[in-house]
Amino acid sequence: MKRVFILLLLFLFAGTWIGQKMIQDSGYTLLAYGQTTIEMSLWVFLVLIVVLFFALHWGINLFNRSLQSGTRLRLWSGSRKSRIAHDKTLKGLIALSEGNWWKAQRLLSKSADHADLPLINYLAAAHAAQEQGDEQACDELLQKARSATPEAEIAVGINQAQTQLARGQLEPCLATLLSLRQQAPKNTYVMKLLNKVYIELDDWQAVKQLIPLLRKNKALKPEKLLETEQLCYQNLLELSITEGSSPEEQRKVLAETWHNMPGQLTQDDVLARHYTRLLVSIGAEAKAEPVIRDLINRNSDNELINLYGRIEGDNLKKQLENARHWLKDDPLNADLLLTLGRLSQRNQHWGKAVTYFEQSLEQSPKAETLSELARLLKNLGEADKLRQLMDQHLSVIGGGLPALPLPNKGTTKIAPL
Repeated sequence: MKRVFILLLLFLFAGTWIGQKMIQDSGYTLLAYGQTTIEMSLWVFLVLIVVLFFALHWGINLFNRSLQSGTRLRLWSGSRKSRIAHDKTLKGLIALSEGNWWKAQRLLSKSADHADLPLINYLAAAHAAQEQGDEQACDELLQKARSATPEAEIAVGINQAQTQLARGQLEPCLATLLSLRQQAPKNTYVMKLLNKVYIELDDWQAVKQLIPLLRKNKALKPEKLLETEQLCYQNLLELSITEGSSPEEQRKVLAETWHNMPGQLTQDDVLARHYTRLLVSIGAEAKAEPVIRDLINRNSDNELINLYGRIEGDNLKKQLENARHWLKDDPLNADLLLTLGRLSQRNQHWGKAVTYFEQSLEQSPKAETLSELARLLKNLGEADKLRQLMDQHLSVIGGGLPALPLPNKGTTKIAPL
């Protein structure tokens, strides 16, 4: 308030002083240009200069404001488009999560040009197109994503590979992944996809070469990596058999493949079981016997115990002794008793074989055991015992038969037709 009062006093004194000067002497100003002259008092000239100064200042401010208005209009227009794109992107992503593919594709693709991250819009729209089976639109959207964000080539390439894999286009998918692997050799997701494609293509040699990289880069969880190794070497073992033209060559190639496997895998129960089944399938039972024996010693399994009784090793007596040793730890195991019966029969211990078969039937009546015992009794000439056995275990043979009325004993026999 004091400042305003002081300024008013100053203007008052200045006006009084200027007024006195104007009365004392009005002054003279002459402006001449060529033949034109303008005459006026000094004070009028000074007033004109002040007026012109303020008019020029006002004009410049008006011009600047008009420029700023245009810029503001453009900024407002761009901001409005960005807000609309943001809203459409949000609605498109919600539609995508709800499985409304058509709506998601339409909203995401239309809002991509003005979106903050057009790459996200194009990739999500491509996914929606793929879900609708529109492969052409999907490919076009992926190409737009690549053009919109060239530095995201790896991300776009991975999405393209996933799309090709979903379509079953394994060869193009493999080409895409190999190209990505050159650009990003340590990308673990590319490795995982590559492993999946190799498995789909049954290219087990390629899977074998990829496994060390998967382990080194921790691309798969340990349990998943073990499953991959088991699947890979199971198939390599099977393929090795096809390389031999004779049983002897098959046994040789299979053994080489087994021994060339990583050391820890030869101790894997799943692979060892598969290896023994392949040995048995090509008639190499003698080679399978020690492998099965080691597996049973490590982890007793009824399926392996049953298989041990079906094969013929190099030393039948030793094979029987091994099975007897296992009986000490599990004397009531029906499968082990069946195996002992078979091994006793191989060693021509007929009485012991009958005893073991009977004990196995007592623990678990099975058609397999009954058949073995019946065959042996028949060849021993034990007709009465065989008939008694069949009467006693008829339910094992006829399991699953419907309940039907049966004639009483002594009923008149049916006359022949």
